[in-house]
Amino acid sequence: MKYTQLGRTGLKVSRLVLGTMNFGPLTDEADSHAIMDAALDAGVNFFDTANVYGWGENKGRTEEIIGSWFAKGGDRRDKVVLATKVYGNMAAEDPAWPNHDRLSALNIRRAVDASLRRLRTDHIDLYQFHHVDRNTPWDEIWQAMDVLVTQGKILYAGSSNFAGWHIASANEAAARRGSFGLVSEQCLYNLAERRAEMEVIPAAEHYGLGVIPWSPLHGGLLGGALRKEREGGGSRSTGGRSAEALADGATRARIQAYEDLLDKRGLAPGEAALAWLLTRPGVTGPIVGPRVREQLDSAVRAVDLDLDDELLAGLDEIFPGPGASPEAFAW
Repeated sequence: MKYTQLGRTGLKVSRLVLGTMNFGPLTDEADSHAIMDAALDAGVNFFDTANVYGWGENKGRTEEIIGSWFAKGGDRRDKVVLATKVYGNMAAEDPAWPNHDRLSALNIRRAVDASLRRLRTDHIDLYQFHHVDRNTPWDEIWQAMDVLVTQGKILYAGSSNFAGWHIASANEAAARRGSFGLVSEQCLYNLAERRAEMEVIPAAEHYGLGVIPWSPLHGGLLGGALRKEREGGGSRSTGGRSAEALADGATRARIQAYEDLLDKRGLAPGEAALAWLLTRPGVTGPIVGPRVREQLDSAVRAVDLDLDDELLAGLDEIFPGPGASPEAFAW
């Protein structure tokens, strides 16, 4: 497994991030534990989750599964760089009481303690804001986070789903306080969705944030969706968001060209899509969310896959980026 540093921190992390969103809803506890063991055996040390994973009445279940895995011992916790998130409403009641969501100091304090209990650990390595909170001032947010750092409950703060100007606002506010600020941004980024290249990734690079792309296969669209459709596979790659996208003729033609290009090279589409992200400036590692062991094995293979310049150019032709960022037009 290849490793890198997470943004401007000293943390050494694998170039593949194990996403755990499916643990609980789609993958039972025993299989989830087996996947995490296999990830460690493969050298994957960066695990990502969120307090709301498990969803609905089972919010928090994913963190509990990770916690029960840590409790097995064998230095599991010490080997893992653990990331989770705060923002979503965790109240059991519906409609929920106020102050059980977003980024108020009260909710941050409440949420981190609950996550620590579920995860059965005394600290979180990377505590991420799941979304931007437009109603809470950054001075309040950073005051709360600084307290958590002082208490030893978290090491670093990261963001998710932020615009470029949100990253700038957050880190400028942190700098005024003498706080360390954001060290990572988790954003939607893949071959089929490259808008992050306009503002988010330049902002992340400017402030020294590691970029952690989520949905690297765009909901399965880039994972051989047409091939699986022809084979009649029952994977989610031929359902949901992918099925809706493939109903559009232009998108279907683009995915067909993509799969044809990779077929000529003897490459698996999903592995190539992950390998492409690893060539992108500022990317720490893509998040993969395996439901079964075989999906993890495929993702691990992608880390050592080298894409030559001709293939990269061909992928750019099929999936062109959003174009030059606004600063390119400066005199």
